[in-house]
Amino acid sequence: MSESKLAVIDVKPGAAMESQSGLQMMRPRIYGAYAEPVGKKKVAAIVMHPASNFMGHYLIAPLAQRGMCCMGLNSRYVNNDSVLLMERVIQDLGAGVKFLRAAGYEKILLVGNSGGAALAAFYQAQAEKLTATHFVDGDPTGLSAADLPPVDGIALCAAHEGRSRLLLDWIDPSVIDESDPLGADPALDMFNPANGPSYGAEFLTRFRAGQKARRDRIEDWALARLRLLRADPAGPRDQAFVIYRTLADPRCLDLSLDPNERTVGSVWGDARSVNYAGNSMGRYTSLTAFLSQWSSRSQADGPGNLARTSVPVQLLTYTADASTFPSTRDAWLRAAEGRIGNIDIRGANHYLAGQPGKVAEAADAIAAFAHAL
Repeated sequence: MSESKLAVIDVKPGAAMESQSGLQMMRPRIYGAYAEPVGKKKVAAIVMHPASNFMGHYLIAPLAQRGMCCMGLNSRYVNNDSVLLMERVIQDLGAGVKFLRAAGYEKILLVGNSGGAALAAFYQAQAEKLTATHFVDGDPTGLSAADLPPVDGIALCAAHEGRSRLLLDWIDPSVIDESDPLGADPALDMFNPANGPSYGAEFLTRFRAGQKARRDRIEDWALARLRLLRADPAGPRDQAFVIYRTLADPRCLDLSLDPNERTVGSVWGDARSVNYAGNSMGRYTSLTAFLSQWSSRSQADGPGNLARTSVPVQLLTYTADASTFPSTRDAWLRAAEGRIGNIDIRGANHYLAGQPGKVAEAADAIAAFAHAL
């Protein structure tokens, strides 16, 4: 295996104010770290997340040790998803695919880890048939088929179904006032001991309905606000806002729901603390970023896009994951029925933190799948 290398890749500019950096707007670049095996350049993988920094991803070196190149690639929105547009992220991913094709690799695999799973599915669906010609707000994306060369396979691990589904599953329905981070309706508060855990069927039905109702209210407001702003040709085209309390999933506290080998809590620690934290999933966003990532109108739904692809798929289920569950696994399996296989990595947590043996197990499975493409 060679030393880790840095990839610096120029990408197409987006719209104004997609970044606070003038250089990143006028000459945008993305960065990746990759390790190559010794010998013929046959198979390469890209592991990418919409916003997380994957340049230090745990699979880069292990996959290179197993005879394939692996690049941890960052999007232009690394560590800041407040203005992130999923349609722009797949453009960045396409630049990474072209980089590896130009380097001589014959087969390219996308490794969709965590939030990167829906990204990989969205990318390949658009690579096979481009439909995302416009953002959800109606503006043109500027995407072309040349931006999105198709890949040869997809491996999914600890795979979320997509940001729009995560927000629906995790948003706190007990919020009374969107401007108040603390007020809570006790009848819809999963952290109210009177409601559980364990949680009864009647409470869960009301809770899930309340989550959808709150998500829909925010979405309706965002659409109306965008129409108001854009009615003035000289006015702003976007606006920032805050979504309080976005980690309230009863499965964090009630292990009898969607049971696996997880422990109580969220992937980031105590669920209530994270729910009320100053920063959490989707906390800071803009109207256009919300519509692209978190709304029901998002074009980046994971299983929905995977069903539109034709390539072989491998799913690795981390059975002690606190944020993907048996129902998550089943949604992916239904989406690619007939061309997807599942491998359980027993006892694996979401990040494989402190689990080097599980990292090796995952790398073995992905490498075997990739070399068989």
